[in-house]
Amino acid sequence: MENFLKKIFSRHFDNTVHEELIKFGRGMFQNKYLVEAKKQKSLWGIKTGAEFANFLVKKCLEEVKGEIDVTGAIICTTDLRKDLKFNIERIKQFAGVKQHIINTKVSVSNLLETMAKYPRAFYALSFSTPDNTLKIKAKAPKSGKPGKKGGQEEPKADFCSLKTSKKELVDELIFDFHDFKEIRIKHTLIIDSVILPQGVNDPVKIRELAKKKGKIIRYIKVDGRDETKEAEFEV
Repeated sequence: MENFLKKIFSRHFDNTVHEELIKFGRGMFQNKYLVEAKKQKSLWGIKTGAEFANFLVKKCLEEVKGEIDVTGAIICTTDLRKDLKFNIERIKQFAGVKQHIINTKVSVSNLLETMAKYPRAFYALSFSTPDNTLKIKAKAPKSGKPGKKGGQEEPKADFCSLKTSKKELVDELIFDFHDFKEIRIKHTLIIDSVILPQGVNDPVKIRELAKKKGKIIRYIKVDGRDETKEAEFEV
């Protein structure tokens, strides 16, 4: 499982890239996809923005079997209780958004099945595996809105926190630097145009099928030096 950004910079434009961009309209979106990482002896300490939550949950569970203790929330507009094969402590609801609060043992296979069936839900989950300790804030992320003119405060990567011994997981997030002591990355996403599908009248389908054309700028501060990279997309 490759992360969305790695696919864009390698020009691998598949449906998961399209799905990631659905929530963005035309405009400039600053300080997105934040990543901070430090090498700590045999481990890496990684912090990210909310956009990486579902990716991190899946990656940390890929090679795990059996049951694990999970806390946090599954957040979406659908009541999932009839489909879930594990206990929901309660549901918190606001403006149609449902937070399914979890504090229980969960079968890894059941959780991955749920993520496959409801890929657009937000999995704000915390748990430990033999190789990873993942902590994600149990709340809904902010919606993707264009940044205000005049810039914004320097952002913090503090929504997801990961301690991992898996170098391949680190390389998925930091795919352009494989040897570093400390790194900080942020992105500016620019959607120049939205290409609407032909012959489709349903507003929901139009939103789901519309292609986005633009570029993403990757700002990197690695071991005291700055680098910038760009990648264009139409997907």
